[in-house]
Amino acid sequence: MLETAERGASSSTKAPPHERYLEAFRWMLTARVLEEKLASLYRGGMIVGGVYLGRGQEAISAACGMFLDKSKGDLFAPLIRDQAGRSAFGEPLLDVVRTYLGSAKGPMRGRDGNIHRGRPREGQLAMISHLGAMISVLVGRLMAKRMRGEKGFVGLTTIGEGGMQTGATHEGMNIAAVEQVPLVVVATNNHYAYSTPNDREFACAALVDRAKAYGYEGATVDGTDLAACLDVIGGAVKRARAGRPPQLVVAEILRLAGHGEHDDASYVAPEIKKESFAQDALQRAEKLILDEGLLGREGLQQMRAQIAAEVDAAVATAQQEDAPHASEEDWSALSTRELADQFA
Repeated sequence: MLETAERGASSSTKAPPHERYLEAFRWMLTARVLEEKLASLYRGGMIVGGVYLGRGQEAISAACGMFLDKSKGDLFAPLIRDQAGRSAFGEPLLDVVRTYLGSAKGPMRGRDGNIHRGRPREGQLAMISHLGAMISVLVGRLMAKRMRGEKGFVGLTTIGEGGMQTGATHEGMNIAAVEQVPLVVVATNNHYAYSTPNDREFACAALVDRAKAYGYEGATVDGTDLAACLDVIGGAVKRARAGRPPQLVVAEILRLAGHGEHDDASYVAPEIKKESFAQDALQRAEKLILDEGLLGREGLQQMRAQIAAEVDAAVATAQQEDAPHASEEDWSALSTRELADQFA
């Protein structure tokens, strides 16, 4: 059965905001403030490697991380634009900054690219690729948990509409449906796979139409509407946990930055920037908060100031820490020599 859930012109609805709306907004704002800082550090030559921002995608990402429960054994496989979700799932700001600045004290201990960080033992998988690889990895982890007799858990991963066209995505989504694992795939259609527009990526009328073919339940959502993202993604997680088929949620947005900070996004057609899905989710959420009286301007300013102070403190700490010393490293594949010896 194919289910759809869309909130369309939710800005005119009189329904009260989601009970976790302010919490979600805080994760969105945390991601925006942090990534603005990372972009500044990148432009100042202090970050080696790319910087890929989730600007415009924060509402979707926050909802992805918020409804997962580590105490139930839930797993999260985020991608490069999922900082809001990572933070909501419990990733410390210091982990992020240490990884970008190459600190040996970071979760990857300065050994890997800044987008591949994770803490698998705590349920957050380290990203391999944003082109579909994490679906198969997550499905394998979910099957392993079930084989061990665990119950009540859910796994969620994200994918861009460009990544939806890869063989890895097809294989992972297919085996998840065949094995009926509790999986949620949130696909963000930001209308450009790097610089490739939708009409050169796929020919189906809508990506959510694939849900029925795979044996999934499907839903669509306006990715600029935080309330809708909370409702739809939260509902998908609930259904997966209840034993329903795997869930596919397709969110419509426009990425509000280039593919990375090295990209000026000059290929984006001017007319697409006028579409409803091109709104800034953070600005839209802030307007609703003010309109509904959930928080005043002073309260919002205090929230931003507090988050900025937390980000600055994390950066200051990481900047004082050493990078790995090649002469002192054994570069064991299994984290440390002591851990590797346990498996010898």
